[in-house]
Amino acid sequence: MISKINEALLRLVARFQREDGQAMAEYGLILALIAVVAIAALTLLGTTIAGKLGEITTAL
Repeated sequence: MISKINEALLRLVARFQREDGQAMAEYGLILALIAVVAIAALTLLGTTIAGKLGEITTAL
């Protein structure tokens, strides 16, 4: 009887310890967030650089 309870508890604990898929999903979300931030920063930086190059062209 106790071995059956112990076996059931071990199966329950093993089920909650498997988090491989969850970790991969979290990494995917973090990578997506980094990509969005990088695209926004590059877009803003590109616009600023284009404006500065326009000013230089006008001055020349």
